[in-house]
Amino acid sequence: MALAGSFSAFTDQLINNLTYPLPGESAHKIMQASSKLRLSFKPNNRTRKSAVLILFYPHQGEIYFPLILRPAYDGVHSGQVAFPGGRYELTDENLIRTALREAQEEIGLRLTDVRILGCLTELFIPPSNFYVLPVIATMPYRPDFYPDAREVEDIFEITLDEISDASIIGSSTLLIRGEQVVAPHYEVNGYKIWGATAMMISELLTVINATDATGNS
Repeated sequence: MALAGSFSAFTDQLINNLTYPLPGESAHKIMQASSKLRLSFKPNNRTRKSAVLILFYPHQGEIYFPLILRPAYDGVHSGQVAFPGGRYELTDENLIRTALREAQEEIGLRLTDVRILGCLTELFIPPSNFYVLPVIATMPYRPDFYPDAREVEDIFEITLDEISDASIIGSSTLLIRGEQVVAPHYEVNGYKIWGATAMMISELLTVINATDATGNS
């Protein structure tokens, strides 16, 4: 999906598409792992709020967004590919601020010129007991990245063309908390993007490709 016309035209279309009802669960299910534990685990009074930032920017005639590789650690999201983001703090005025703050902390994003376009559907993540809000934003140029060595192993810059290619979709059998799970994934740069991040990407692509009542994209 190379730039057609201008990045501003892409931005305007995305803002327009975000005014439609979000596909939510129907899009999430396309990339949802087949886990019995997921079905039995529901939000509770210990469920926490979090947010991630999906940041689009133009570079060399393409539309890009960054993903991060989490370092290996003793936790449920060890070594996973994800959007920059994290938990809501009481000092955050809202979850949009959470997404911006966490992106600033994790990838060194300078918040000058970041424009918030809207949000996708809040998603419950059973393994970590979080609700996560995907926040969509743009910058008119490629940002400089300064990854936090403690929280980020690597940063990947992915084009919209790459993530929209159906040939990168596959599935893997994983062992999660003693349960064998079949997890759909996107494979990019030799890494498999699965779980909540893949579900968010599925909804994101559905929104980007939405058509209005007249059938125009």
